[in-house]
Amino acid sequence: MSLVESLRDALAGRHDAAPELIGGDVLEGEEPGAGPITPAAVLVAIVDRPDPTVILTLRPETMRKHPGQVSFPGGRIDPGDDGPVAAALREAEEEIGLPPAAVELIGLADRYRTITGFEVTPVVGLVAPDLPLRPNPHEVADLFEAPLRHLLDPAHHVMRSAMWRGRERHYYEIDYEGRRIWGATAAMIVNLTRRLEPAA
Repeated sequence: MSLVESLRDALAGRHDAAPELIGGDVLEGEEPGAGPITPAAVLVAIVDRPDPTVILTLRPETMRKHPGQVSFPGGRIDPGDDGPVAAALREAEEEIGLPPAAVELIGLADRYRTITGFEVTPVVGLVAPDLPLRPNPHEVADLFEAPLRHLLDPAHHVMRSAMWRGRERHYYEIDYEGRRIWGATAAMIVNLTRRLEPAA
């Protein structure tokens, strides 16, 4: 069974499995539950290559939220969106020019609540290789692909800690060719890995 097929099976049965999932203790801002929760969604776009990759973006340093961080395309779920899938596809089209029709839905991963007040649903989808993507310079400083196998390998999930507002915070970090993937994005990747474990 391929890695993508294993991921599809793991997400199809995600309510039956109960791995230990990551919560919201990442170095981002306020405590979980300190304010209203904003529903959001991201697209985990897996590129259908012989060795599948994942599309990731680098947020510009000028962004008000999470500047300079590596992230999945995505954002808040607007009132006009028909749920997290529609929101993730809309955001991916706005941010990187990925047509919604080009995405084959694999499944929904576990929601992740950030300590900046977002409850994020990762929408996992499959896309063809070498699509003519057009990053929006206002939202994306750079666009790159990282191997799915590398991201899901627990050996690359490094736990870090830092002092933030008087207390020690712990967060995951994944390095790929000098790219620092951390915080909520890394935590959602770790959660995907943990979903795969029962199906391995």
